[in-house]
Amino acid sequence: MIPQEMLLQKPIDLRHKCLFYIGHIPTFLDMLLSKAIGGSATEPAYFWNIFERGIDPHVDDPEYCHNHSEVPEVDEDWPTLETIMEFRDGVRARLAQLYEDIESGKQALTRNIARTLVMTLEHEGFHVEGFMVPPWKALAEQWKNTPLPATPTVIIGSTALTMGHNDSEGDDAIAEFEYKVSGHEFGWDNESPLRVVHVNAFKADWRPITNGEFMDFWQGEGKNVVSLPKSWEVVGDEVMVKTMYGPVPMEYAQNWPVLASYDDLTAFAHAKGGRLPTEPELRLLLDTYDVGHEGGANVGFRNWHPIPATMGLGESGKGSNGGVWEWTSTVLQDHDGLVPTKLFPGYTNDFFDTKHQVVLGASYATIPRLCRRTVRNFYQHNYPYAWVAGRVVYDI
Repeated sequence: MIPQEMLLQKPIDLRHKCLFYIGHIPTFLDMLLSKAIGGSATEPAYFWNIFERGIDPHVDDPEYCHNHSEVPEVDEDWPTLETIMEFRDGVRARLAQLYEDIESGKQALTRNIARTLVMTLEHEGFHVEGFMVPPWKALAEQWKNTPLPATPTVIIGSTALTMGHNDSEGDDAIAEFEYKVSGHEFGWDNESPLRVVHVNAFKADWRPITNGEFMDFWQGEGKNVVSLPKSWEVVGDEVMVKTMYGPVPMEYAQNWPVLASYDDLTAFAHAKGGRLPTEPELRLLLDTYDVGHEGGANVGFRNWHPIPATMGLGESGKGSNGGVWEWTSTVLQDHDGLVPTKLFPGYTNDFFDTKHQVVLGASYATIPRLCRRTVRNFYQHNYPYAWVAGRVVYDI
């Protein structure tokens, strides 16, 4: 919920830096456990001094504030996130031991202990809401200043491309393979088998189509051609972008990739003189320039919304697409060697209906293990609710 770069920032001027609350929640629990059952502070004990109590200054006069902990004045004096996490884990272990002792009868469950457990649980629950107020204006200013690639496009290929992997569900019942689990990469039926295809040279936009670009198209050349994306909504006279926090003004999200149907993004691409990429083309582009989860891409809830794409910067051009799946022009269909799964009958082959497009990549909400390069997702071409964006490519 808190990006690394924001740990020592104060997105809400009437509250502490974000890092404080990561330390405050387990400190509150540790202090109340000691009151209820005795025992000394979990190390480092000085956390009780800096993390005991937050601030709630008067909105009209922030100089007036109740008694609170004295926190470090400079960033360098704050404990590291790693140290706080170790402390948190120690406090949680202490709590787990208390539950074990109550369960075994070693510790009687008194009203005081029960009240402590309820209070500390609900205290943490209250604080969850405090983390869910993004500093939209500050973030929008930061995103607006995100540099653009030196050139808007990149030429890729021609080359041979390896797609898929070898994961046979049928091997599970063969004695030779039955217990060979370690190191094996499991997948869905449409990921197999491994195969090699040729990709002709093509030119691609470094970044997916943005909300701002699509809004210009929707209001202009694409008027009465494309629909208002389901990821947007009109509030009064203003077009806003839906998020898990509620709708935000377009000015905040204009540089995010737009989430829209394949049909509407295809119309945009054609108007720009291009098209959406084939599956092999997009796979090659992502293999070459996407940093992936381990490289810091916006997946696995690193942010709770898309962010501006960063591909095309630096010497390597590597970056993130902003935290979205991407449409391909490849229709989901059977391929040589695809063996339908028996564990989940119909998972892929029920959708060989010419209506579904293959999508690749990962959204900001995709769990990291689904970010492997062989994963293929699919949606109907006119389905408007998927978290899928589009990138324009061009024939050369």
